[in-house]
Amino acid sequence: MSSSTEAATPLELPGSQHTIPAGARMVGPSPRDQQVEVSIYLKPRDQHQTTETALTGSVEQRREHLAKHRRTAHRDDIHRIESFALGHGLTVLEADPARRLVRVGGTAAKMEAAFGTTLSTYEHDGTTFRGRTGGVMIPRHLHGIVESVLGLDSRPVAHARIVRPRAAQPQSVLPNQLAKLYDFPTGVDGSGVTIALIELGGGFRDSDTQQAFQAMGLTPPKVTAVLVDGATNDQSGSDADGEVALDIQVAGGVAPGASIAVYFTPNTNAGFADAISQATHDTTNKPSVISISWGGPESSWDGQSVTTMNTVLQEAAALGISVYVAAGDSLATDGVSDGKAHVDFPASSQSAIGCGGSHITEKGTAISREVVWNDGTSGTGGGISDLFGIPAFQEGVTLPASVNGGRRGRGVPDVGGDAAPASGYSVVVDGQTEVVGGTSAVAPLWAGLTALINQKASNPVGFLPTWLYANIGSNSALTVQITSGNNKPTGTDLGYDAGSGWNACTGLGRPNGQALFDALTGGTTNGGASA
Repeated sequence: MSSSTEAATPLELPGSQHTIPAGARMVGPSPRDQQVEVSIYLKPRDQHQTTETALTGSVEQRREHLAKHRRTAHRDDIHRIESFALGHGLTVLEADPARRLVRVGGTAAKMEAAFGTTLSTYEHDGTTFRGRTGGVMIPRHLHGIVESVLGLDSRPVAHARIVRPRAAQPQSVLPNQLAKLYDFPTGVDGSGVTIALIELGGGFRDSDTQQAFQAMGLTPPKVTAVLVDGATNDQSGSDADGEVALDIQVAGGVAPGASIAVYFTPNTNAGFADAISQATHDTTNKPSVISISWGGPESSWDGQSVTTMNTVLQEAAALGISVYVAAGDSLATDGVSDGKAHVDFPASSQSAIGCGGSHITEKGTAISREVVWNDGTSGTGGGISDLFGIPAFQEGVTLPASVNGGRRGRGVPDVGGDAAPASGYSVVVDGQTEVVGGTSAVAPLWAGLTALINQKASNPVGFLPTWLYANIGSNSALTVQITSGNNKPTGTDLGYDAGSGWNACTGLGRPNGQALFDALTGGTTNGGASA
C-alpha cells in the first residue's frame, strides 16, 4: 500500500462511538438531501498555554495573545481539514483558528460518505432527531489533529435546570431581594462587565425584561441576543422561555449595570460547545463571566463531546473567564432510573464551577433557616463524578466515596444558593409573573455576584474554585455552609448528606456576598484568582 493511500485510509475517531437512547424508534434513513452542518474541533497545540496560570493580563489581552498564537499554530491544520471537506463536496462555512474550529456543511449523503457513518431519523420522548450509531471515520492523516466531529447527531443533549412549584402561591423572592438577603455588596452594579448566558432554546421579550426590572425598582440592563449556528431568539412561547427569563432577570437583578449577552444555540453537542466557544472568544461583547443553566447526566454524553466541552471550558478558565454551571434538579440520580447516582455535565467538568441548590426560609428581612433543596423527587444534583478524577483544587478537602461503589473523583457542586421552587424567584415570562426555581437560578446568581466583583477588581477573578477551596474552611465567613438535608430521592439511600466543610449538595455553601467581595477586591490573592 502506498504511503498516500495509507494516509487516506479511514480510521475511527477515538471517543466518537455513539448509541441511540433506550426507547428511541428509528423512523427511517435521513433524507439524502437534508442539509447538515458539522463542527470539527482541532486538538489544542498549546495545552501549556491553556491553563489557569499560563496567560496573564486582562481577559482581552489573553484573548489577543491566544488568537495570535493559534493563527500560526493551526494554519496547516485548518488547510488540511478544508482540503478534506472540499474533496468530499462539503462547503466550509467557517474556519476560526482561535476557537480551533472548522464548520462544514453539506447534504446527509455527502456527510455519510465523508465520515463513514449512516444517518437516520429517530423519535424519542416526543422529539424527532437525526442520529447515528457506531463511530466517526476520518483519514489516518487527520487523526493527529482532529479532536471531535460534532453535529452529525442532532439529538438534544441537555435540559434546562428550571423547576416550577407544585403548590400554589409559594414563598417567593425577587432576585435583587435575594441579593440583599445574601448580603451582596452595594455601591457597585457590574458596570463595564459583560455576563454571557448560554441558552439551548427559548427566547426573551424586551417587554418581559422591562416589566421584571420595574418590579425590582431597577433600570433594565442592556441585553443582546447572539445567534450561534443558525439559532434564533425564539419568542414562540416554549417552556425554555422560562429558563431564559430566569437567567436574565437573576443575573441582571444582581448586577443591573452589567451588559448581558444571550448566546442562543441549537440543543445539540455541536451547538452547546460552539456557544461556549463563541462566548469565550467573543471580541465584540467581551464577557468575563459565563452562566450555563443546562446540562445532562454524564452517562448521556459520548466521549468526544465531553472532550471538546472540557477543552472549551479550559480555554475560558485560561482566559480569566468564570463559568458557572447548574448542577441539576433531579437529586443524586440526575433523573436516571438505573439504580445508580449520577452527576450532571458540564457542571462536573474540572474547569466549571458547579452550582447546587438550597431552600431558604425568611423571617422579616433575614434568612432564618437554609437547608438542602429536596422535594422528594426534585432537588439539587450533586455527588462524585464517574468521568473525572479529583482536581487539584479539591485535593485539600474531604470528599465522600461515590455511592456507586466507592470511586474517588471530582466532587460536584462547588457552591450553592437558593433554588427551591417553594422559596423560588418571581420572574416575568411571556408577559406573566410566575415563581420558578432550580439550580438554573444559582448559576446566574453567582455570575451576577462575580460581575460586581470584577467591576472593582484589577483583573477578573477568573476560575474561582482555585481561590475558593484555598480560602474557605469549615469556619470561613466567606460563605454560609448548608449543613442540614440531603439529595436522596424519597425512600432511597441513594445520595449524599449535607455537613460542614464541602458537601455533595451545596459544595462550599452559599455566598456571603460582602465578605467575598472584600476578600477578592482587597488587593490580595491566594491561588488562581486575580484581584
